[in-house]
Amino acid sequence: MGEEKQRNVRISVGYALPPNKVNTFIIPSLLTHAKNKGIDLILIDHTKPLLQQGPFDCIVHKLYNDDWDHQLLEFKSKHPYVPVIDSPSAIRRLHNRVSMLEVVNNLSIPTSSFTIGVPNQILMTEQCQEEGINFRFPVIAKPLIANGTPNSHQMSLVFNSDGLKKVKEQAPVVVQEFVNHGGVLFKVYVAGNHVKCVQRKSLPDIHISDDHPVFESVLPFSQISSLPAKFDDDEEEETISMPSLDFINNLVGALRKATQLHLFNFDVIRDTSDCNGNKFLIIDINYFPGYAKLPGFEEMLTDFFWDVVNNKQTVDQDT
Repeated sequence: MGEEKQRNVRISVGYALPPNKVNTFIIPSLLTHAKNKGIDLILIDHTKPLLQQGPFDCIVHKLYNDDWDHQLLEFKSKHPYVPVIDSPSAIRRLHNRVSMLEVVNNLSIPTSSFTIGVPNQILMTEQCQEEGINFRFPVIAKPLIANGTPNSHQMSLVFNSDGLKKVKEQAPVVVQEFVNHGGVLFKVYVAGNHVKCVQRKSLPDIHISDDHPVFESVLPFSQISSLPAKFDDDEEEETISMPSLDFINNLVGALRKATQLHLFNFDVIRDTSDCNGNKFLIIDINYFPGYAKLPGFEEMLTDFFWDVVNNKQTVDQDT
């Protein structure tokens, strides 16, 4: 039986998402594209028992509370062959900016001329001494918790030890060494085996010197535009090339295996201090990101849903 005949059999994907995610993800273009592909996207009412809803061929979700976790476990006990994307325990690892990146340093990636890692970072607590943080300034201060709330996005550039004392007031805070990367980052969107990599503007390179001093001790990201246009005497902006498709696909495969996740994106930068241009650093991983920002995301997600339902053995069934 060919693929088109197979797609005459409709499948039901239940989604349990917060209202803001429903508004930005379950949009008419996705609903129409999915319907034309034989996929019905069905809203799950999280105020009612999950077992009383459906039937579903697959469930996707982005709800974080004990009651919902319990409902998923109960659902899986009654419907063990219905894929649930993804495991709450695997998702929770991304809510902590320390555990989020721990998997990166242990990734097993096929032979490549590129290397992958994470910037040096440390968790600053109220008991932590600023003098014990030996990173080169500037550094980036990020809230430890990364759960999508407004506070979790309050990040700052810190230029000296006085700045560290100020951000310590918001402890626990992750302090991450700032790495010059040509003002460009790459966002890699993952939906199972479907991958898209896009280039985005990022923070400018920073080369603090006597000729280009920075008088602020802390600068919130919202005020980055006040930074001087140039921090060195190089008049030519460096062109940062896109990572190779093979490297990205191999990296995604390793991350999927390490995180046991299927719906996520990550930010990766090219370290411009590496003379060969072969060193990449992952700086952030997010669960169920804003796919609708991607051109053609409708096909990417509907193909993913179809793969999940028709190739269930490829999906981790542990919730």
